[in-house]
Amino acid sequence: MQKATFAAGCFWGVEATFRRLAGVKSTQVGYTGGKMDHPTYEAVCTDRTGHAEALEVSFDPAVISYNDLLEVFWNNHNPTTLNRQGPDVGSQYRSAIYFHSPEQEALAKTSRDAAQARFPRPIVTEITPAQAFWPAEEYHQQYLEKRGLSNCHI
Repeated sequence: MQKATFAAGCFWGVEATFRRLAGVKSTQVGYTGGKMDHPTYEAVCTDRTGHAEALEVSFDPAVISYNDLLEVFWNNHNPTTLNRQGPDVGSQYRSAIYFHSPEQEALAKTSRDAAQARFPRPIVTEITPAQAFWPAEEYHQQYLEKRGLSNCHI
C-alpha cells in the first residue's frame, strides 16, 4: 500500500471521486499544510490556520498507479484558480499535491507540466512535501456517501 495526499477544493467531493476508483483501499478527509496542531473545521474556515482541506488516499499500486491518481486529480477540479474552487473561496480550498516520496514529487511535476496543455491559464497547484495530516471531524468522513449523494454542487 502507498499513500497519496491531494487538495482540490471542498474535500467532500474530492473524497467521493477517489473512493470510486479500483485500487483505492481507503480515504480520509482532513487538514494539512498549516501551522496549527489539531485544527478544527471551524478554525480552518477562518482562513487563518494555513491548512488546506485535503484527502489522504491509501492505494494499491499494483491496481492503480500514482500517475492514474494524478490524472483523476487534474480532471476533477480547476487547478488554475488560486485559493478557490467554484463558489468556495479561501486558502483552505487551494489546489495542492502533497508528495510522500521523491518519486511522487517527480511524477507530480511531470504530470502538472503535461496537464498544463489542457488549461488556458497557468496551473497554480502547489507541489510540496507531505506534512502532518489531521483527520477532519467524523461527520466530514464520507460525507456525501452518508447522505446518499454522488457529488457536490460544483
